[in-house]
Amino acid sequence: MNLWDIFLGSRDLRVYKWKHYFPAYERHFARFRNRPVVMLEIGVAGGGSLQMWKRYLGPQAVIVGIDIKEACRSAEEDQIAVRIGSQADPAFLAGVLEEFGPPDIVLDDGSHRMEHVRASFETLYPAMARDGVYMVEDMMTAYDPAYGGGQGTAASFVEHAKAVVDRMNGAHWGQGDDFHARHTVSVHFYDGIVAFERGFYAGERSAVKMGHRSAKDRWRLL
Repeated sequence: MNLWDIFLGSRDLRVYKWKHYFPAYERHFARFRNRPVVMLEIGVAGGGSLQMWKRYLGPQAVIVGIDIKEACRSAEEDQIAVRIGSQADPAFLAGVLEEFGPPDIVLDDGSHRMEHVRASFETLYPAMARDGVYMVEDMMTAYDPAYGGGQGTAASFVEHAKAVVDRMNGAHWGQGDDFHARHTVSVHFYDGIVAFERGFYAGERSAVKMGHRSAKDRWRLL
């Protein structure tokens, strides 16, 4: 069953998602299905998304919800844990990491305030599993001054993500020892979503040439 079908079948706790997010979810999260994975979702709200991820990722997944509201603890059940604290508090997040280990997936659907999104990313992203995916949704807020954003402003998390692309390519312009040059393999931009995929470059990038004849040489032989 795909994620959209699981979403449509939700009959228990409330879940609220933009329809056009689902192809991006499938693209980045499908490879984690039926594996022993840890997913952190920042922002519990009605709790239904935690149940949706549990059904989608399968019986070996641990889903951890993070929220500032004590009432969100009621969403806990088998495979689902909820921890109460601020997504902008590095000490709280460090405690979550110590308890559950490196997350394979982080989905930030929390306050959407730029300073909070940035604080969570800077704490959690370096601590993820080597092949993890970090997704931030509802990034229309990055263009809204009410959330600390604005088109082209330095505080916008979309602008920060653009800068990660430069750092990811840092090996080509003298910044090869940068964290993102060594550990970020791709950054994906969607309407309302930014997704970062982790990886690892063990050594220098290199181009490889195979074969010994050019196309011009080949045509000379015909």
